[in-house]
Amino acid sequence: MTFFESRWVERPGHVTEAEPDALPQGFRAGAAAAGLKAEGLDVGVLFAEPEDTTSAARFTSNARLGAPVIVSQQSATDRLRAVVANSGGSNTGDGQRGIETALATQAAAAEALGIAPEQVGVASTGVIAAELPRDRVVAGARTAIEQLGDSSEGLARAIMTTDRWSKHACLEVALEAGTVRLSGQAKGAGMISPRYATMFCFVQTDAALAPETVELLTGVCVKRSFDRISVDGQLSTSDTVFVQASGASGVRVQPESRDELLLGEALDALMRQLALLIVSDGEGARRTGRVVVRGGSDDVERVARSVANSPLVKTALHGADPNYGRILQAAGQVLAGPFVVDLEIEGHQVVSAGEGVPLSEHELRQLEHAVQGDEVEFALTIPGEGGETEVFFSDLSHDYVTINAEYTT
Repeated sequence: MTFFESRWVERPGHVTEAEPDALPQGFRAGAAAAGLKAEGLDVGVLFAEPEDTTSAARFTSNARLGAPVIVSQQSATDRLRAVVANSGGSNTGDGQRGIETALATQAAAAEALGIAPEQVGVASTGVIAAELPRDRVVAGARTAIEQLGDSSEGLARAIMTTDRWSKHACLEVALEAGTVRLSGQAKGAGMISPRYATMFCFVQTDAALAPETVELLTGVCVKRSFDRISVDGQLSTSDTVFVQASGASGVRVQPESRDELLLGEALDALMRQLALLIVSDGEGARRTGRVVVRGGSDDVERVARSVANSPLVKTALHGADPNYGRILQAAGQVLAGPFVVDLEIEGHQVVSAGEGVPLSEHELRQLEHAVQGDEVEFALTIPGEGGETEVFFSDLSHDYVTINAEYTT
């Protein structure tokens, strides 16, 4: 199976897939089982060896921040050398003790790697409002550093919570100045909403980039990927994206150059596919939906989110039920004025100017078949002009209720 498995993400022509666990030059990764979870790896470390590594970061917009987010925000996010991430506890809601645990993790990793503490980003995921055992996570970080190697597989598995599979990839990117590598590891399956999710994404490249370039590309690509996904409409306390550029390939990407555009296209494709893997792994999910809304610029975003987060739309998607009345209801509850909309489902027009389009028996069978695929697209045109947006979302299943009803018990 190829990494670019979604029809909604096109692999750029100058990009080829490498082994998914490979890393760009200058990077090493390791993982450890620290006992934060009942079994398996739960602490991962990523390290950039070159001293002049540049970086950028993005964090959740939730007002309730996890301690690792607070500590990482205060770090040198434009020159991070290392990332320490754990599953098995989000270190959120533990007051000053939680901050001190995040700082202790940062300090221990910095000491073991011989770098400044402010060059270490930290990230934690798991149960909210429970103590994260400091001794275990610190010991896990030290052990993971002892295991540093050329594979990202352990790191990708160590950050999993309710994920059904690890999410990572490595790409070869042909630039005019030379070929570079771009890799990424992500996690997420529940508590997922536009404006981030219970998600991590760590991206590495061996291209040489100015801090301003990393910042620019990260911001643009996050807006088109992790800002565009929803599993359950819930905004996490812990969302974190770190992007690092080691420069170890010797290929320098100049600002406002064609190579900046080519690398940006590759980063955009990488992040969008990782984001879609999170949606398709939505707790108990069977199908992924994409809603595209065109119309008034003040309305398209809230209409798209209303549709994507509607439990009625999501359950219909799960059951492959082309009940477009649920989509109209979700759109109508956030629109003002005359309800004059067009709706297409998988290219089949079912609503015109707010009224249902009569379908023949054959057309109805075609529509029913179209919504049985793994990916289903809904296109809404609403009154107004100048706006267009998209949101990717998962269905809502019986398993989602079971997983979250029993999450801590």
